[in-house]
Amino acid sequence: MSSILRFLAFAAAMAACVAAQPVDRTKPPRTPPIPPYKLPPVSETTLRNGLKIVLVEDARYPLVTARLNFMAGSRFDPTELPGLAEAVASLLTEGTASRTARQFSEEVDAIGGSVGAAAGPDALTVAGNALSENTGKLLDLMADAALHAEFPAGEVDLYKRNRAESLKAERADPAFLAEEKRLRLIYGTTPYGHMTATLGSIAKLDAAKLAAYRDARLTPENATLTVLGRLPAHGELMKVITDRFAGWERRAAPAPGKIAPPPPRRQIVLVDRPGSVQADIHVARLAPPRNSPDFFPMLVASDILGAGAASRLFRDVRERDGYAYDAHTEYATQRDAAMLTAVTQVRNEVIEPALREVLAEVDGVFAKPIPPAELTHVKDYMCGMYVLRLETQEGIAAQLDMIQTLGLPKDYLETYTSKVRSVTAMQVQAAARRYLSTGLASIVVIGDASKIAEPLKKFGPVRVEAEK
Repeated sequence: MSSILRFLAFAAAMAACVAAQPVDRTKPPRTPPIPPYKLPPVSETTLRNGLKIVLVEDARYPLVTARLNFMAGSRFDPTELPGLAEAVASLLTEGTASRTARQFSEEVDAIGGSVGAAAGPDALTVAGNALSENTGKLLDLMADAALHAEFPAGEVDLYKRNRAESLKAERADPAFLAEEKRLRLIYGTTPYGHMTATLGSIAKLDAAKLAAYRDARLTPENATLTVLGRLPAHGELMKVITDRFAGWERRAAPAPGKIAPPPPRRQIVLVDRPGSVQADIHVARLAPPRNSPDFFPMLVASDILGAGAASRLFRDVRERDGYAYDAHTEYATQRDAAMLTAVTQVRNEVIEPALREVLAEVDGVFAKPIPPAELTHVKDYMCGMYVLRLETQEGIAAQLDMIQTLGLPKDYLETYTSKVRSVTAMQVQAAARRYLSTGLASIVVIGDASKIAEPLKKFGPVRVEAEK
């Protein structure tokens, strides 16, 4: 008998054995132990101009992912120019001292990679990837964007026109309106209280303002360069980095002030959208940021409440009551603060029982201890999803960026699963009692005030605002 036939016979015999074993389909399969994540080898150094370098060797694929991360997000926008950090990020690759926007794009295409930039609440990041053989060219393009962007007048004008139109489209989305409103309610007038540009601030943009922001905040002392993947030899790579970045003039960026959100309080805001046949419900509370000892218990509480199809909100608001197609939680963490929100969309006619159920589910997390089986299931789910996110270079790079941005311990990635596993039912209940009580929640509803204002008044005073 040939080796192939012997293998087929063996496989058939094994399949028959497995099929003969009884399977209890009333119980879910047991989740195998999820080992702690082990970060690939890391090398760290700092150039004389203050630029921090993090090199991570990951030879699984012939690829390199690089990120140049600055503490330069929207929290640093001038009060009169919200959206400035976002505009700077968008225009960094649209023309430099040595490349037009088209030339820059063509060179990125020529190395089979990508280079772009984006700004969040805390950080502005220039990110790119390419085949390992093009590491030097990738870093050259990223350095050119960060150090030598010129913000050509034509590109700035094009950005302003496009951004004004995209902002109008965003404001037609109830989810956007709800996020905009709840940021203001939770974070008040602090820099975290705004999320995007306005038509007025877009109109004020010009090359001088963009360059001034770049020069003030995109400095080597305010930056970390992370290069991850199948890297060249260490000495060779450091020479490439030094050639591109060592001549960058050392400048200290203004230190960020500590953001202190206002104390939470119960408030209900209805943003009127005449003719809307459904209501978007957002129940938000100030929550602990990632550097808080309460973060992991609160993260487990959030996932129990609204992460995935087995969560309480999904199971009860959608599956049991049929009020919504989706119900979930969102836990957004910044460096100095965080916000947890329960989100769902329901038909106008069920706004009252649906909101009552959402509030009951939120308060129910601390009303009594979490059953052991539910707690174990949620922690298994969290650890499994976390490890999956770190399967790609982009996933690892994004997490390393987060560590820098949020000021987390260097071992955060490797201790994540053990910290999740160590959370007890008592800790979940205590954290939920401290942060989830809906008596201090900000409730934002987007919908037709003529149809849903009266039912909402049963939950407290309602402030109705026109859709802007």
